[in-house]
Amino acid sequence: MSNDFQVKGIKIAKLPSDYGSTGFKMFKGGVLNNVEIAYETWGELSINNDNAILIFTGLSPSSHAASSNINKEAGWWEYMIGPNKPIDTNKYFVICINSLGSCFGSTSPATLDKETGNIYGTKFPELSIEDIAKAGHMVLISLGIDKAHTVIGPSMGGMTALAYALLYPKDLSNLIIISAAARALPFTISIRSLQRELIRSDPKWEKGNYTKDSAPLNGMKLARKLGLMSYRAANEWRERFNRARIKKKEGQKMFDIEFEVESYLDHNSEKFISMFDPNCYLYLSRAMDLFDVAEHGGTVNAGLAKIHTKRNLIIGVKSDILFPIDQQKELADGFEKAKKNYSFKKLDSIQGHDSFLVDEERFSEVISDFFKD
Repeated sequence: MSNDFQVKGIKIAKLPSDYGSTGFKMFKGGVLNNVEIAYETWGELSINNDNAILIFTGLSPSSHAASSNINKEAGWWEYMIGPNKPIDTNKYFVICINSLGSCFGSTSPATLDKETGNIYGTKFPELSIEDIAKAGHMVLISLGIDKAHTVIGPSMGGMTALAYALLYPKDLSNLIIISAAARALPFTISIRSLQRELIRSDPKWEKGNYTKDSAPLNGMKLARKLGLMSYRAANEWRERFNRARIKKKEGQKMFDIEFEVESYLDHNSEKFISMFDPNCYLYLSRAMDLFDVAEHGGTVNAGLAKIHTKRNLIIGVKSDILFPIDQQKELADGFEKAKKNYSFKKLDSIQGHDSFLVDEERFSEVISDFFKD
């Protein structure tokens, strides 16, 4: 399973004890010992250590955001990161973090608890977005970087970037939030709640005590299919698939896959469950639902007022049903009320929440313009 994940170019930061205390203190209580965070880097750190761009990922990607000389495999944000690309590695030192709690090299429910010799499973402490931000901050400290030039994140990564700016207001200059929000709303919470229920309803889940050879893959597959449906927009589904059918196979039965869109969901969810750990999915999904900027000031606006970045870019997509455009507008309005320097870009991409992964033309232009300025 995913706790065996390895990739060329990955680095592991062994986080020090939490500011002199024992272990890594979690935001909502609990302590982790021997914390390790996987990350990858591109470009060179400047003499003054002032050109670092820190990227937090969405729920499911690894730290492999782009190819490199060490690992030539294309990354999940390949068009965005590299020499002369929007995030130009000729100018910037780029670090992408694999989230605390994720299964691609970082300490997570899928890793071994060195204190007990057992896989953490659901004995992993309650995870919050703030914990992921804190782990990213400690990676920068381990690299000798006191202040990030820019912290950027899409989706869950956007929430994590917000948490970073709230927790460490003096330790970053600029902030870019993509298709994210100050907090999850009922529609999004209900989707993720159902995804978690599908995983937990699989008899093989065993209250989180499954082995890698008997994981609840059926529940995980259904959860991923539901997620895929929410990541895209109805108009794109219609343009890509309409009512196209797959070629019937000999012996095909009623209720077998008949439509191309069904085949797409099945193929992509099958691919996903071969890589991702179900307990990690549960923890990260729940962390997104729990996050609320209002916890850092009493209201969302009061929380946003505590962010002291020089420049802020908020990007939303009009077709996004998971984090609708009015949630990015809420962030923009909060920065406006706090008299912060910000720019709010509403993009016409038709690919919904996943637009930042595939709409290269629109997103490249917006990010390039930000760094040119």
